[in-house]
Amino acid sequence: MSLALSLLDLAPVAKGRPVRDSFAASVDLARAAERAGFRRVWYAEHHNMPAIASSATSVLIGHIADHTESIRLGAGGVMLPNHSPLVIAEQFGTLATLHPGRIDLGLGRAPGSDQNTMLALRRNPASADSFPDDVLELQGYLSGHSRVPGVQAVPRADETVPLYILGSSLFGAQLAAQLGLPYAFASHFAPDALHQAVAVYRERFRPSGQLAEPYVIAGVNVFAAEDREVAARQMKAAWRARTRALISRGAVGGNFTDAEIDEFLASPNGAQLASMTRYSVAGTPEEVRDYLTAFAASCQADEVITTHQAPEPADRVRSVELTGAAMAVTA
Repeated sequence: MSLALSLLDLAPVAKGRPVRDSFAASVDLARAAERAGFRRVWYAEHHNMPAIASSATSVLIGHIADHTESIRLGAGGVMLPNHSPLVIAEQFGTLATLHPGRIDLGLGRAPGSDQNTMLALRRNPASADSFPDDVLELQGYLSGHSRVPGVQAVPRADETVPLYILGSSLFGAQLAAQLGLPYAFASHFAPDALHQAVAVYRERFRPSGQLAEPYVIAGVNVFAAEDREVAARQMKAAWRARTRALISRGAVGGNFTDAEIDEFLASPNGAQLASMTRYSVAGTPEEVRDYLTAFAASCQADEVITTHQAPEPADRVRSVELTGAAMAVTA
């Protein structure tokens, strides 16, 4: 079986540019992924982060679906404890009715925000404890077999929207295995437990109505360019911007110079932050292809979901194009 290729779009907001430009860039990126043979594009739920524009995940998915033709689109993911399972079932039932055969629903249990934002979302800090039950409730609505007497999700699409469990620890791996669902590991920013989590998932997997065999998606950061040095510069600029956003509590930009950011990342305090992007590749299409192929083999991934975070939208599109063309050679 050939390695499937997909895309996680973080819908970044560039300093000094309107958010509308971010959405236009996301449309361009999804179209590029569609042309390049990517299987799907996912968007993540984050809140109170001015550098990321994908907070209203289902709305963005619908917008992208209106501007593409065939590529699968979905959430990678919806942080389910932030929401009522019924409301999410209604949102994704609507999306799948409008765009049949194209909608995925990845589910996570993290808040996707800081503590104050979590309270503003009306989220109880203990709500993550009910995540397994919430997944089952949501699954019931989407399949037409509600677990809540007298309550149905309307509209409900003719097909059942496929669910994916997202995670960066053994908890998600165990739950995905128990429920017989695909498992997506966030190794693009939380790499430490990747191999152990995949091993646990594959060992404990139970077939389900959705999935007969275990299916693993793993995240990788990709910067592809015709010139290796160009790709390396893009990656360095992206990690500087990411670090600024994180240590500035999500604000776009920050007042830190490049030299200060580099010094921080090289320090013991910055080492952990730097290690979060362990699974990253910057290089020519051939180098990217070799890295992704080896990465997938090392962690038994059936699919790699790539993030392309070059600062300029045109460079992100080009990275997607080059990656898709390189991986098509191996398909």
